[in-house]
Amino acid sequence: MGETLKDILDSVARGVFPPPDGRTTIVPQASHRDAGVLAFTAHAVVFTDEDPEWVRRTLAGVDSDALSAPMNPRFLAALMDRTGRSNETIDLLAVASPLQGDPPLTLTETDDPGHHRIARAHRHRDDVRVWAADGGVLILGRGVAGRLEAAVEVTEAVRHRGLGRALASAARQLSGGEPVWAQMAPGNARSVRAFQAAGFVPVGGEALLLARRGRRER
Repeated sequence: MGETLKDILDSVARGVFPPPDGRTTIVPQASHRDAGVLAFTAHAVVFTDEDPEWVRRTLAGVDSDALSAPMNPRFLAALMDRTGRSNETIDLLAVASPLQGDPPLTLTETDDPGHHRIARAHRHRDDVRVWAADGGVLILGRGVAGRLEAAVEVTEAVRHRGLGRALASAARQLSGGEPVWAQMAPGNARSVRAFQAAGFVPVGGEALLLARRGRRER
C-alpha cells in the first residue's frame, strides 16, 4: 500500500517533507469532501479520486514551468471542471506543534450557529469546537485528512492589540497534544503575521477543491 495523504501531512508536521525532486505525487482523497493540491518546495501533491493518468496528461499540457503546473489556474480549472468542484483561493499552509499549559486569556466555549465563521467551519470541518474571547473567536476542527485545523477572527474594534496572536497560540494549547494546522490567504497579511507570531511555520501552499453542496458522490 502506498503513502496516503495523511501520511504525507503527518510527516510534514514533523518537519519531513516530500523530496524536492520536481515531481508530482498523486494520492487518493481522504474523504469525498476534500480534493486539491499541495505545493511544497519543488514537489506537489495532488489528492483526488480522479484517474492519475488523466492528472498527469493534464499537467503535461499546461503551458507553464513544470514546477508551477499543479498550482496553475488552467490545471486547477480543468480539475474543477472534471470533478464539479469549486475553489475559493490558494492558501498559505502552516503548522505548529502543541503547547503545554492553559491559554493566558479568558475563553468561553460556545457554538453560535449565527456566526458566519462558525457556520463556515461546520461546512468544511468535522468535530468543530469554538471558543469566544472578548472581541474574538477561536475555532478548532478536523479538516483535510483529519488534521486539526485552527481559524481565528478578531473584530475590528480590538485589532492591533495582539488578540489574534493570543488566539492562535491558544489553539496550540487546546490541541490535545497534536499539531495544529492553519490555512491563510496570502493577502491576509494580518492573519499571516498573527499565526507566525504564535509559532506557526509556513510549510507550503494549498488549493482546496470543495464538493458543491447538493452534489452526489459518483
